[in-house]
Amino acid sequence: MEYLNDMALFVEVVKKRGFRGAAESLDMPNSTLSRRISGLEKSIGLRLLHRTTRRIELTEAGQLYYERCKRIVEEARLAHEQLGEMLARPSGLLRASLPVDFANIYLAPLIAEFSREYPGIHFDFDLTPHQADLISDPVDVVIRMGEPPDSNLIARKLASLKRGFYASPGYLDVAGEPEHPAELVNHECLRMRGPDAGRWTLTSEKRSEQVAVGGRFEVNSVGMLRRLASLDLGIALLPDGIAAQDVASGSLRRVLPQWQAPPVPVYALTETRLLPAKTQRFIEFLRERLDCA
Repeated sequence: MEYLNDMALFVEVVKKRGFRGAAESLDMPNSTLSRRISGLEKSIGLRLLHRTTRRIELTEAGQLYYERCKRIVEEARLAHEQLGEMLARPSGLLRASLPVDFANIYLAPLIAEFSREYPGIHFDFDLTPHQADLISDPVDVVIRMGEPPDSNLIARKLASLKRGFYASPGYLDVAGEPEHPAELVNHECLRMRGPDAGRWTLTSEKRSEQVAVGGRFEVNSVGMLRRLASLDLGIALLPDGIAAQDVASGSLRRVLPQWQAPPVPVYALTETRLLPAKTQRFIEFLRERLDCA
């Protein structure tokens, strides 16, 4: 149907924020593109775009139509791409947003292995603690620690990271080593910023306790917590894998070894369930490798 092609043209105009950029991207005369969009509006019976000499703006009807059309156009594109990928190995540019410390410690060796297995894929990684916007940012997949926010995004669980309590021998020599969770109230606790920063939950077999904790340091970086703990500044709640290297070197020691915190989940977030092969393989690969983390 002709209007399906016009829907794709309309989506490109909105994405490029104007007819000129869209026409160049589509290798189509600007006048032809404008005429096709006008014909689309006429067939629908509603104006989709406010046109000025400098830019275009979506009408209310145009915004609704764009939200529906972009998914249809993307799914059609992926259908063609996935059929083609049945005959070829995944390739292209994979753009991912990754949490800084988790990427450096857990993901870097896995990414190296993945890149060797799929030499046709190129990578563009944005390492940030903040949630990327999959709608407006040029990102294929977002990897995040913690429960995902309620949204329209598709969340795929990759792993659950075990967590424990760690401090340096120097700190423990001065402050003493806690033998029960209740004793944490007397210690300098290095806390991750968030609504639960002042309260830690500890579990041991079938027991569970919540303890109010405090201290001078509250940060938004797991790597910073690990570093502060190794510098004798307090007790930190850390994923075991992130603390492992410092434990092996002797700069950190597990405290309250019979107790642990609830594991922190790791998710891959995407805008749609229909993914190009490069993104699907990347998510599947991480899920397989992180399952034993």
